[in-house]
Amino acid sequence: MQPLILADRITCRIDQKEILKDVSFSIGMGEYVALIGANGSGKTTLARHLNALLTPIEGNVLIAGKNTRDRHNHSCIRADIGMVFQQPEDQIVSALVEEDVAFGPENLCRLPSEIRTLVDQALAGVLAMQPRAIIFDEATAMLDPAGRRDVMSYLAKLHNAGTTILTITHRMEEVLHAERVLVLNHGRLVFDGTPQALFADPSLVAANNLELPAAVEFKNAFPGWFSGIACSSSLAERLLAAIPAYSGTLDTGDFSETVVHSGGANLIEIDKLAFSYSQDSYFAVPALYDVNLSMAANAPHGLTGATGAGKSTLLQHLNGLYRPQQGSVRVGEFDLNSADLDLKALRRYIGLVFQNPELYFFKQYVGDEIAFGPRMLGLGEELRQRVRWAMELTGLDFENDKDRVLTTLSGGEQRKVALAAGLALNPGILVLDEPTAGLDPFSRRQLLQNLKRLIADGTQLLFSSHQMEEISALAKNLTVLSNGVTLTTAPVHEVFLDRPLMNQAGLEQPFSVQLADALRAKKWPVRRNTLTLTDVLSEIGKYKDEAAHA
Repeated sequence: MQPLILADRITCRIDQKEILKDVSFSIGMGEYVALIGANGSGKTTLARHLNALLTPIEGNVLIAGKNTRDRHNHSCIRADIGMVFQQPEDQIVSALVEEDVAFGPENLCRLPSEIRTLVDQALAGVLAMQPRAIIFDEATAMLDPAGRRDVMSYLAKLHNAGTTILTITHRMEEVLHAERVLVLNHGRLVFDGTPQALFADPSLVAANNLELPAAVEFKNAFPGWFSGIACSSSLAERLLAAIPAYSGTLDTGDFSETVVHSGGANLIEIDKLAFSYSQDSYFAVPALYDVNLSMAANAPHGLTGATGAGKSTLLQHLNGLYRPQQGSVRVGEFDLNSADLDLKALRRYIGLVFQNPELYFFKQYVGDEIAFGPRMLGLGEELRQRVRWAMELTGLDFENDKDRVLTTLSGGEQRKVALAAGLALNPGILVLDEPTAGLDPFSRRQLLQNLKRLIADGTQLLFSSHQMEEISALAKNLTVLSNGVTLTTAPVHEVFLDRPLMNQAGLEQPFSVQLADALRAKKWPVRRNTLTLTDVLSEIGKYKDEAAHA
């Protein structure tokens, strides 16, 4: 049977750099495939070859037998292969949601009555075109946990209805939903098989800068407990249900804590902050209603909430991009309600790395972009060393990456450049908006380790995130926003253990916290403030053999 997608020895070069190297595979109608690999491995470039946005320099791509090299085939190919881009704003063509969703069917000359039905039923514009296959490029990267669950559920429905799915992701738990995995490494296809086969080979996973899903790591740590449970999309739930009871007598401990304070004045104080876009106009859009936040010195602070909760709007108040319309904001010694606020001094003190860094690049080359801020602040002989230091912290290679053109970088690599540019300013408070979004697992782990070192050396950190795992790894205190209102500020573990609050905010416990909770329910001696998987495994490892019974 003819495959829907056939890639035959395709090679791609951009600016004389080989991005894809002799890549061959086929995908049949109705398959569910995950495409994974490190930042810059060629995933997005490969995806753009599959709907004729790019054509190979060598080799061929055939979609339902039609070669992408023939321009006459492009309209049919793009009707067959829909694509949701890594940056969704790249494919938005209308100011209104309804009109944007209808754009694709209209261009396929569908009848008005049919367009109305499709628009009413569709999740997004590409789905309204009813393609035979859909490519999702990091579709869940910027979504909150509830949004990710919704998208993954919809992908399963599409797949069950016969649509071919190719999803690009850095979240290994999402890979478990696929039937098949393609792994790229520096433009070469190095693995084509099932998720179960991939995750059964930890050395292969590590060699490609990936990681095991947390549930698989837990299963591997206790093979005697879960020998009959296979890896699948429901693995986490089945493992939690199968945990054996603890028969020992050790107490789990309560370890209730209050918010960590420094003993002095807080670094950041926000009181009853409210803000609307286009204030006092017909088009006013309220974003913040009643936000309160206190950040102590030497206590890294997390900020979380569902998509649209107001996190980015709040963070952009901290360096004066927005000024308080109601309420008050103080950052260090700076009163942002003051008419004579020194914005330049404030922005030297606060280093803010935005959610979409590629929108704020000033320069053409990586090194010049990272050096831009320090140079503007007058840094002289130390500039080169400062740039090298910041690049190394974010996983960039100074000698190899400093002269690369920014527009040739992958989304994850651009995020690294933006982080390095923020770090190079050496600010009094480092503020990061979704710092690990778009990073591959290795880069994410490396960044978290480096941020921990910076914190240990005295860096004050405030960051927003939808990734509960990185909040567990970095933050002491956590502020939760919902619809522009502060729900709570508390120690991270107390927030994560408050399930009604997490549900209200559209969040979910990380697997490690769910695991610790399930273990305590089976009487295992796991402390309430245990947050990371490493800590959970450490706490129960010494008791597993002598104190468990099936």
